[in-house]
Amino acid sequence: MADFIVGLTGGIGSGKTTVANLFADLGVVLVDADIVAREVVNPGSEGLAAIVEHFGADIQLSDGHLDRSMLRERIFNNDEQRLWLNGLLHPLIRETMLKNCKEAQSNYVIMVAPLLFENGLDRLVQRTLLVDISPQLQQQRTMARDDVSAKQVQNIIGSQATRAEKLSKADDVIDNQGEISALKCKVDALNSLYLKICGNI
Repeated sequence: MADFIVGLTGGIGSGKTTVANLFADLGVVLVDADIVAREVVNPGSEGLAAIVEHFGADIQLSDGHLDRSMLRERIFNNDEQRLWLNGLLHPLIRETMLKNCKEAQSNYVIMVAPLLFENGLDRLVQRTLLVDISPQLQQQRTMARDDVSAKQVQNIIGSQATRAEKLSKADDVIDNQGEISALKCKVDALNSLYLKICGNI
């Protein structure tokens, strides 16, 4: 059971998944907000049942899964419906993430959350780690990886907390503007630090 949770975040294209996987290679359990967000609306879940009751049965695909594109259409430009959906899902996601952290069989847990600060998930963790790169590099990497336009990337970056805000809130920062080998050294150093902190709790 892990009592020490590190919240890992970073803007789109920052390399937080790469960093998370380097921690996983060291035996640290990952709890990923994006994966949990999908799990809480799986067929048979409380989340999906509430969504179907609210939006109607046609929000489900023929295989019983949530029709995500239809849901996006329903909440697009509709603040009332979006707030209802967030009010339903955010507590379910928080509860599931904390349960997964408690059950983790490692000295500490990495909670991976793209919107750690924006969604107040930093209140659930003991320490925060930001993977930081410049907005220019964010744009270049995301466009190359996802084959999207500069405008789309700018819209995503604009919807998240600013780089300065995240830097001011983070306990630890990994600068990911260099090579992957440098990244591994930084992760190893932070792993040693977190193990030391765990040992003193």
